[in-house]
Amino acid sequence: MTDESPTQAPDRTLDAGHRRRVARSTAVFSAATAVSRVLGLAREMVSAYFFGVSGLINAFTVAIQIPNLVRALVADAALSGAFVPVFSELLEKGERQRAWRVASTLFWLVMLALGAVTALFILVAPLLLAPFGDPGGDFDLAVGLSRVLFPIVVLLGLSGIVVGILNTYDHFALPALAPVAWNLVIIVGLLLGVPRIEDESGQLYLYAGVVVLGTLVQLLLPIPWLRRLDGSLTLVLDWRDPAVKRVLVLMLPVTLTIGLVNVNFVVDTLFASRLLDPELAPAAIDKAFRLYMLPQGVFAVAVTTVLFPTLARLAARDDASGLRRTLDGGLRQIAFLLVPAGLFSIVLAEPIVRLVYQRGEFTAADTVIVAQCLQAFSIGLVFNGWMAILNRSFYAIQTNWVPTGIALGAVALNAAFNLAFYRLGIWGVPLATSAVNVVASAVLLVMMRRRLGLEHVRRTLGVVVRIAAAGAVAAAAAFGVWYGLDELLGRGLGAQIVSLGSGFVVAGLVYLGLARALGVRELETLLLLRARRG
Repeated sequence: MTDESPTQAPDRTLDAGHRRRVARSTAVFSAATAVSRVLGLAREMVSAYFFGVSGLINAFTVAIQIPNLVRALVADAALSGAFVPVFSELLEKGERQRAWRVASTLFWLVMLALGAVTALFILVAPLLLAPFGDPGGDFDLAVGLSRVLFPIVVLLGLSGIVVGILNTYDHFALPALAPVAWNLVIIVGLLLGVPRIEDESGQLYLYAGVVVLGTLVQLLLPIPWLRRLDGSLTLVLDWRDPAVKRVLVLMLPVTLTIGLVNVNFVVDTLFASRLLDPELAPAAIDKAFRLYMLPQGVFAVAVTTVLFPTLARLAARDDASGLRRTLDGGLRQIAFLLVPAGLFSIVLAEPIVRLVYQRGEFTAADTVIVAQCLQAFSIGLVFNGWMAILNRSFYAIQTNWVPTGIALGAVALNAAFNLAFYRLGIWGVPLATSAVNVVASAVLLVMMRRRLGLEHVRRTLGVVVRIAAAGAVAAAAAFGVWYGLDELLGRGLGAQIVSLGSGFVVAGLVYLGLARALGVRELETLLLLRARRG
């Protein structure tokens, strides 16, 4: 993922075999995540068809924010981000039995602690939702839905341990496929259940119920694969083990960092519900956010998830040079994937939203509003991806308070930007998020360079400029192809698929061709996969 000439000896920490395994793992994870994200879009399409973005659906959108925030604070990625470096370090030292005792202890501690947290928040749900005013015009419905949704906190906490173990052993595909089952459960539940219920409130309670059921399936699906590893989870609570305490100590700043990032979205929802339109703005922003997260989930999450165990192992070996090269390559790869994705989303926002959402209760006027929000979100897409890998790099070297401090500052900055931009309309709230992503990623990069040093900053900036140039030309080509076919074929469903799909195909070919002509070496990942098959 560097840009030295192909005739030079590669100056890399990872050997060719390991680089191919990383490339293959990234591709497999990306493909599995892509399937999950496509199904996620299908889920959102079904939701938009039944509920639109106006009215009571905004109560559901607000209700799920608090369980999601608590989940981010104490479960899922936060727990995995603290657990993986310690678990990897114990395995590197040959302490396999102890590593599994630590994992088992944390599994049961999470079940007990998050079970208690879930029960508490179910009781105090009205107090938690009070700041949001009257979302969807029905505060009591929002409270009831949040109470149904809170069990996802403990389920995702346990899932964080299971996924962390599998990722440490370089198993990425199955954890990426588990959300596929989650989406399928929700889609099937909505399609079979909603037409049988006349009351919209009852339909939304069904929606909340199938979300919880899908989360349970997501937890249970990967567990059988743990039996194929060299250890197993057992019924043990060895909480006095220093490694357990270290995970909990590391988890505090990780929790705060990831939690504070999610606090930003809750703050956005608060502004949307209280200062804009409580019966439109929360759901419109949420629908745009789902589209915005599609390339983020397929590409940046894939690169970050696959590289994180490698970063943790290199940190455990005190291999600073390897860390620098791996992080530098990760930053370039994310730019290679997300810069064009962001540009495509900006120029084709309206046809994307129209194709995905505009049917049933979702109107043409809703399309315009959601498309504006998607454009504003997309400005910060690549910076959000960089934040993800930089945060994980700090976790790998167990310097977790640096991203925590930056995330805390980002919350205050986000509130200030929201105050400045919400007057622009609903799309001003996503614009504030993008502005925060730009500032926070820049600060994280500066702090990482001071802490670890990055060897090729100028070279990487040059690569990013070339990527942006290629992406801009490709985006213009995409718009031209879509516009011409849209005028020729019209707005039928098949015509929209052809015109938008053709635009993306042409744009992809133009981008890859220009990237290769400009000497952007991130194409090596694809070439490595071809070499592997050969």
